[in-house]
Amino acid sequence: MRVGIMQPYFFPYLGHFALIDQCDEWIVFDITQYTPKTWMNRNRVLHPSSGAMWVTVALANSSQSILTREAKVLDAERTLQSIRGQISHYKRHAPYFREVVGLLERSFAALSRDCLVELDTAGLRAVCDYLGIAFDPRICSELNLDLPASPGAGGWAPAIASALGASSYLNPAGGRQLFDPADFERVGVELCFSEMDPFVYDTGPFTFEPNLSILDVLMWNSPAAVRDALAGARVTPSA
Repeated sequence: MRVGIMQPYFFPYLGHFALIDQCDEWIVFDITQYTPKTWMNRNRVLHPSSGAMWVTVALANSSQSILTREAKVLDAERTLQSIRGQISHYKRHAPYFREVVGLLERSFAALSRDCLVELDTAGLRAVCDYLGIAFDPRICSELNLDLPASPGAGGWAPAIASALGASSYLNPAGGRQLFDPADFERVGVELCFSEMDPFVYDTGPFTFEPNLSILDVLMWNSPAAVRDALAGARVTPSA
């Protein structure tokens, strides 16, 4: 069993979905200290004039004094309307504008409480359903795993993977420096990395910006084209 363990991100970049597609189990990592101003409550889309801009989920309690699972959305309806307004410049040019707005709306509609983890997970599920990617996430704080009290930044993944009985753990290639392969070897888990070639696409009258939110990718590309791009992602062992 190959497992992926990632913090809950708000409509993350394309490579995040390649990782999901390559894993048998997906763990939403919500048990550590929350870090403000990260990908958990914001992401980037094209700016109507040039470059990129942030779309942000306002929080009622953005603070390092809380755990990730405790982060609360301030006003979900206002946030949805704000983001819809921010991406309205796509409407005249992007062929899949309506579909992407639908994904946003379904994600916010799935929110049963003011929990950021729930919103982010709903966003991942909406995108995966749209793309035909199997996605059945497990929330780390709900698993009651027997884990070390504080294993350090690179120690959580081998501890969780081992507790789940995983044979391998998959991480984005950009995070190689976070891990010591020996930590995984000690618990009998293979450390692997997901690598994906840059996906460049036509953005109409706007200048293409790499590594934007999946919202931007889906504005301009059909689900089939995105699946073709994801199929090119590679899994390589750490050794």
